[in-house]
Parts: sequence; C-alpha cells; structure tokens
Amino acid sequence: MGDNRPIGIFDSGVGGLTVVKSLLEKLPQESFIYFGDTAHVPYGSKSEQELMRYAREIIAFLLDQDVKAIIVACGTHSSITLPRISEQYDIPLLGVVKAAASCAVKTTHNGKIGVVATRATVNSRAYTGEIQRLDSSLKVYETACPQFVPLVEAGKLEEEETREAVSEYLQPLLDLGIDSLVLGCTHYPFLTKVISDFTGEGIEVIDPSCKTVDQAIDIFSRQDLFNQQDQACFRKFYVSGNDESFYNVGRLLIGDTIKEVHKVRISKA
Repeated sequence: MGDNRPIGIFDSGVGGLTVVKSLLEKLPQESFIYFGDTAHVPYGSKSEQELMRYAREIIAFLLDQDVKAIIVACGTHSSITLPRISEQYDIPLLGVVKAAASCAVKTTHNGKIGVVATRATVNSRAYTGEIQRLDSSLKVYETACPQFVPLVEAGKLEEEETREAVSEYLQPLLDLGIDSLVLGCTHYPFLTKVISDFTGEGIEVIDPSCKTVDQAIDIFSRQDLFNQQDQACFRKFYVSGNDESFYNVGRLLIGDTIKEVHKVRISKA
C-alpha cells in the first residue's frame, strides 16, 4: 500500500537542507515540506521554554499539512525538545542525535570523540549522554561553535573568517587526541570541506543528516510508509522570517530544488 503523504522537515534556517540533500539522494520518490524558522535563527542562545514553544508551533503547522513523519533536522531541537515531546504525537518523529551518536560509537578507534554543536546543545550534554549510553568507556568532548550558524546562513562556506572560526573551535579538540568528530548541528555539514581540510585525513567527520535519513528508511520499511504512487512528488519550502535570504542561500546550498519560498506566520505570540 505505502503512503504518498509528504515528509515534514524543520530547522532554524538553512541547516536542515543537509537532510534534504541526503533525502533527495536516498529517497528521491518522496515528497516533503520543509520549514525554516528563520524568524528565530540562531537557536543556540534560546531558552528551553522558547525552544519548546517553537517546536510545538512548527510541528502543529506540519501536521496541518498532513505529513506522515517529521524529521527534526536540527541538533538543538533534537537534543532539547524532541526527548520531551516525541511520544506525544501519532507519527514518527526523528532527530539527529541518536543516529550520529550510533555512528560515532562505531567509527572511533581510540575512544575519543569530539562533538561540535550550538551552545544550547552542548549545555544539554545530549550527545555525551547518548554516546556513553551506547558505550560508557568512550570519552566525549563537546565544543560550542556560535559563529558557525551565522556563517552558513550568510552563505560564507569557505571564506577566511570561516577558516579562522574552524581553527579556533577545532584545534583544542585535536589537541585532546580525538579521532572522530560529530557535526552536532545540521548547519555544520555545509562547512565539511573547510573542516576536513583543517582536521586532515586522520579524523572521521560524521554528518548526522545522512545517518538520520538512513534511520527514516528503516522506519518507513517497517511501517510501510514509502511513497509508492506514480504521480510526481513535490517539494515545498516555508519560512517564518526572511524568505529572500533563505531562497538565495538555499539555492547556493542545494541548487534549483528550491523553486520558491513561502513566508508564513505560525506563532501565536
């Protein structure tokens, strides 16, 4: 039978497009609706109360679009809000933390894992908790990288200031001897080239977006949720704030998959 309804995806801005990119590669037959909460980006400095409100409003909006599953394509929401609300909805809600943590545990050889993420995610210790739940012997070092999200949102992927920020945040982790690095925010994989250039070949850089789509494939297989209809799939993009910036940077990141961007108001505040 299958299910031809779209997949819902959300993030604070363009970061979740890393999940879209992986989705297009691995599940090209699926329709999706993407919501970028550009009115509130970046999330790293937001309070838990604010994040909970944003999550509920965005999920309500996506449910109104009749989505069959929601991918929380945001490290901050996956760390803080998803654990508290995942059981409150009747459709699958997937985050990026568990998938990335599982990959890191399998990847590391020396037992030292670095995590770069937003301040809110680092403060939650979600990655450390999930990784050590899988293997308590592993050492996890988390570092907040507040400059990364604004750089990606501005489309500055390889500029000198980006390279300087990468050096500032990652050198202390390299000094600690890590052999695996989790990109704990979905914005960060757009900086993979600069990050990999800096870390060198000896460090495994883990992109949570690819692993999360793999998790979605597993769930869709078990619950018969794959789109098996013949009609053309669709891709829609919505934002809560600046639509022009999202359109321009989004097309820089994933090309003409983004045809247009719709600005909507979902906040009840």
